Amino acid sequence: MPGTVRLRPPNNTLDRRVLGVWRVDSALVFAPPVLVLVLLGLLIPPARFWMFLPAAVVAVAGLPFVTVLPLWWYRVHRWEVTEDAVYVRAGYFWQEWRIAPMSRIQTVDTLRGPVEQQFGLATLIVTTASARGALKIRGLARETAEELAEQLTRTTQATPGDAT
Repeated sequence: MPGTVRLRPPNNTLDRRVLGVWRVDSALVFAPPVLVLVLLGLLIPPARFWMFLPAAVVAVAGLPFVTVLPLWWYRVHRWEVTEDAVYVRAGYFWQEWRIAPMSRIQTVDTLRGPVEQQFGLATLIVTTASARGALKIRGLARETAEELAEQLTRTTQATPGDAT
């Protein structure tokens, strides 16, 4: 049936620089508690062992999040924009595949957080009438995200429907 949108794997991978973003984001979660515990251990000699031990546990627990998991996430995350829909596959342990038909798109935004800006990346946010919320494509080159936002805006304006 022409014009039917079907769930299928999206074709495009994210920009490889997203690995750096995910590594920095993970390090920003694990590094502060490790640093605080080490600092307390240095400042309070009688408690040194009891501060260094949890610091080592947190650092070891955080190591896979900084080194291995971003590679896995990179293999899972995919996106694609066609004439009919936006396709996104994301997730870590629980993977989510979503489709936003052009007629359901309400707004298109780009977002660039501080870490993404340092890596020249952006997030494309496609808001629909879905109760599941917006589709987000993280880890796009800034230029790609801007071009897609313009393309989706033009396409949705020309697509009949009320996006509800």
